[in-house]
Amino acid sequence: MQHTRYEQDFQHLRIAVLRSHGDAGTDLCEHIEARAAQLSGRTIDHREILPPPLGDFVDKVAQHAYKVTDADFHDLERAGYSEDAIFEITVCAAVGAGSARFEQAMAALNGAADTGEGEPA
Repeated sequence: MQHTRYEQDFQHLRIAVLRSHGDAGTDLCEHIEARAAQLSGRTIDHREILPPPLGDFVDKVAQHAYKVTDADFHDLERAGYSEDAIFEITVCAAVGAGSARFEQAMAALNGAADTGEGEPA
């Protein structure tokens, strides 16, 4: 059983977020998404490196979003990011982390379907 509908819907969401014309810019958004996805389990040939405080913020959103505080947003503001850019950075990091987890879930579901696991007897 393939779950292509969900995969296609998620890809549309991902592309819409990464290719929007906002303050953060598409190149930065793609690097943020890739870094967050790496931290969440996506295998990529190279390691995305983002400068502080941006890298620290993306890492926190990807791994421990519940620990993000106002101070993290203020650090980005002090580094010169606008409020709109900070919003876009946050969304791109969340989409990156979610993308990797979604890919892993779909692979597990597709693998179970291929082997017949989880099917009623």
